[in-house]
Amino acid sequence: MKRSVALLLVLAAAGCSGPATTPATEVAATTKPAKTAYPLTIGNCGLKQTFTKPPSRVLILNGTSVGEAESFVLLGLQKNVLANGQSYGVSDDQAMVAKVAALPKSGLSMNKNFDVPAEQVLALKPDLVVSTWSGGFQASSGFATREQLAAAGAATIVNPVNCAFGNPQATATEKAAYDAQGVESSFAFLTLLGQIFDVQQKAADTVAGLRTRIDAVRTKVQGSAPKKVVIMYPGMSMMNENSLPAVMTGGIYDDVIKAAGGVNAFAGQSSDATRTINAEQLAAADVDVLVVGAFTPQEKPADEAAKLLKQFPQWDAAKTGTFTTVADGAYLGPLNAYAVEKIAKAAHPDKFSR
Repeated sequence: MKRSVALLLVLAAAGCSGPATTPATEVAATTKPAKTAYPLTIGNCGLKQTFTKPPSRVLILNGTSVGEAESFVLLGLQKNVLANGQSYGVSDDQAMVAKVAALPKSGLSMNKNFDVPAEQVLALKPDLVVSTWSGGFQASSGFATREQLAAAGAATIVNPVNCAFGNPQATATEKAAYDAQGVESSFAFLTLLGQIFDVQQKAADTVAGLRTRIDAVRTKVQGSAPKKVVIMYPGMSMMNENSLPAVMTGGIYDDVIKAAGGVNAFAGQSSDATRTINAEQLAAADVDVLVVGAFTPQEKPADEAAKLLKQFPQWDAAKTGTFTTVADGAYLGPLNAYAVEKIAKAAHPDKFSR
């Protein structure tokens, strides 16, 4: 995604005013999905949203995410997208880059807070606006509020696990869900879209296929001693006050690593870890596997890995030359299986050699 330093920092500290919210995971997956019965009313971050038919003019806000756009693609909902503000330019699924780029943009431009300004959103007359986080509807950032959009006839959806992100009035349950987000959170959004757009069987099949891939990895690495893994994004060094690659820890990152038969080398760190980790902490870390994330298509993650292994020769990963590269598979989104597979093969090569 063509995202800027400022956008990452804005989202890291963002807050918005809004109504108190209710539990984030409000739409559960079903083992035998039925067709959606309209009108459909669901709860989303404390607001009820009613759909009389599948939305056909969907606007996907940027929010420094690509997971929502990729979810629409995987479910074959491209024709329902009026405008997409998300992009990335590099993916663990090579075919995904072109598919996301092919979604219509409808002349969208971003404001100084790096998302679609309210006047553009309202002028497009969408029937559904999707945001990866609650802050995407923050009036003080120049964005259309959920109340404004409702008055204009548009439904709004926040990726449920991110109800607390950008909402200082989030409930304790929502905050806990945000902190504990994992691979199942990525699947929950696919299930939610399946219900809204009456493609529940497609969503169930997609989730089942992705879960099967991850479960296959879990089975292969079961019983192996967990490897210490660090995920670092050199292209996101602007997120670290010491100008070091962004070290990702907690939530989805820890869950992806765990599924791959590892444990985050920085597990248990506070939410400030990405911003505050310094060279001394990195040097002292126990790292068996280095995972370098690609942020832009111009980067060369393998070269960045070589630099990091040279910079921290005390790591076991440096002594064995053990690394792999990922892109969007480590984020909240539908491609976690790709990252799990890549990390597992690097961490436990003996389990995948036959």
